Amino acid sequence: MDRLSYQLYEMAHLSVAPARFISDATGLFFKNPLNPFSHTFLGRNIAASTELFERLTRRYGKPVFGLAETVINGKPVSIEERIVWERPFCGLINFQRLGVVPKEARTRLLIVAPMSGHFATLLRGTVEAFLPDFDVYITDWADGRMVPLTSGRFSLDDYIDYVSAMFKHLHEQDPQTPVHVLGVCQPAVPVIASVALLEAARQPYVPDSMILMGGPIDTRRSPTVVNKLAEERGVDWFRRNCIFNVPFPYPGFGREVYPGFLQLSGFMAMNLDRHVNAHVEMFRNLVKGDGDSFEKQEDFYDEYMAVMDLDADYYLQTVESVFVRHDLPNGEMKHRGQRVDLGAIERVALMTVEGENDDISGVGQTQATHELCPKIPDARKLHYLQPEVGHYGVFNGSRFRREIAPRIKNFTRSMQRRGVK
Repeated sequence: MDRLSYQLYEMAHLSVAPARFISDATGLFFKNPLNPFSHTFLGRNIAASTELFERLTRRYGKPVFGLAETVINGKPVSIEERIVWERPFCGLINFQRLGVVPKEARTRLLIVAPMSGHFATLLRGTVEAFLPDFDVYITDWADGRMVPLTSGRFSLDDYIDYVSAMFKHLHEQDPQTPVHVLGVCQPAVPVIASVALLEAARQPYVPDSMILMGGPIDTRRSPTVVNKLAEERGVDWFRRNCIFNVPFPYPGFGREVYPGFLQLSGFMAMNLDRHVNAHVEMFRNLVKGDGDSFEKQEDFYDEYMAVMDLDADYYLQTVESVFVRHDLPNGEMKHRGQRVDLGAIERVALMTVEGENDDISGVGQTQATHELCPKIPDARKLHYLQPEVGHYGVFNGSRFRREIAPRIKNFTRSMQRRGVK
């Protein structure tokens, strides 16, 4: 595919600017309560149309977590976000709880967010659910188009190195307080690869447990549309059709990336009817003046439509190793020439979580991890299948908060090798 396509996309976005200006002015006119037309059926329809046009043509920026406080033992506790570790492609955010925190709530939880097109804030609900019970850290992956070429490339090998470096940082920060790692979706592979390499090297800073949620450990099991597409087309097709150069004037000008807008198009196409119906419903809620329902839908799409670019090396290596060749379950995955041996894992407890209706990582793909880690004692393994949830529901939503999060908390508490200061 023509490498100028990214530039054409940017030009198309800029070309809509005059129409956005006219639409915004029209919207302000028909939303003004002093305008008698704003109270008519026609006026509300025009105002709703301009609102949706603005949303559908908007450039969505990186969202914020916005978690100002949590509640511990019935008392509000303020939260302060701090970046405690940083490299060009990732910062590690700690949601520091200010004030007195009970001893049992000081255990550390490292959440490795997906590097798959959306920002880490997609896991806002995941972070929020664990704040009362853990000292929470999360990976904040950088947008590829914002990283200068002088910072080098980023591959799946680098991803594994980053995770290992975070484990080491947390250990050096406090060797006595337990650390648990939670890999949501795509990070399941680099997380377990990092743990396996550290175990093989007998490093002291492996986590006490790893929780892998909806991850593509063995995509040959219950293959989804995503899995079949990768296998059928092969990595060369993705290299020809999905890789573009970042255009000027972004800091990452010239970097080869898999653009976020392309990833978003794929996600939307998988459930097009659902997204069309959701926007029709948003329009109706605006016309009716149902602000609460509209705001819930608006919050979801503000997050869903905000996307980031992925470095081409990382994207293509992941497609080839995880989805085409199935290196990890075949025992053939390598990290910088060294084989990743899951049989080396024995100190780290394992919990896997899947969703019954997951259309991204099919049922059984994450559970396969248990068979691949024979040295972990059965007493230190747990698998949980959550009924009636899809991929998103595995790590967010009411069932996650009510059914999954408490199980993760109980599992980590029972699998700690170290005490809490």
